[in-house]
Amino acid sequence: MTPLTVFFRTLLKSSAIFMGAGYIMLHPSLDIRAGTRSAVTAQKSPNEGATDGLIAALKDSDAGVRRQAASSLGQLGSSRAVPGLIELLADSQPDVRQSALSALAQIGDPAAAPALLTVLKDTDPRMRARAASALGNLGDTRAVEPLMPLVRDTDVDVRSRAIAALGELGDGRAVDAITGALKDADAGVRMRAVRALAQLSEGGGSPRPRPRPRPVVRLAPLAGE
Repeated sequence: MTPLTVFFRTLLKSSAIFMGAGYIMLHPSLDIRAGTRSAVTAQKSPNEGATDGLIAALKDSDAGVRRQAASSLGQLGSSRAVPGLIELLADSQPDVRQSALSALAQIGDPAAAPALLTVLKDTDPRMRARAASALGNLGDTRAVEPLMPLVRDTDVDVRSRAIAALGELGDGRAVDAITGALKDADAGVRMRAVRALAQLSEGGGSPRPRPRPRPVVRLAPLAGE
């Protein structure tokens, strides 16, 4: 990891802590009441206190606040945020749902896997694509069979990310599905299939050891974003 990467990650995490602490101070109606705020602060680290504020902000009436709170929780990486982020997957705003999905991928908690599996059937291809990438990052082999039909999805980003996730999971059950993608009409998808087959070959077709560590990279932006 380069010094520049460390600097930016530290900056993003500091910004997330600042936002969470600010939300606590500006919203006295939160469960963290004004009368107990000083006591809570004394007992918790700034990171923990910020996480509490950001989790509360997931229920804010403004979609922009909910979106930013989800993004910041992804930066902090606390598993305590997972239940709230899972609830946000049903938000009425697409960009909020996408931020929640990206945050769950960054946190990397296996507890999110069942919820992510349901998102693979979402009507929004952006959600299906992000869910596929997130499941690849989590490394949960329960995702192998649900991911395989997405190799033939109508959306090119979904196909590409599903293939990449199957390569990451390293399970030999996906060989036939990935091999079929070598005939895909999109050259990028075919290239992704070649890489995934190489990953399976390196691993001998056996699932990689789990659990995997928390992902340290953010999901790549979708095409057109």
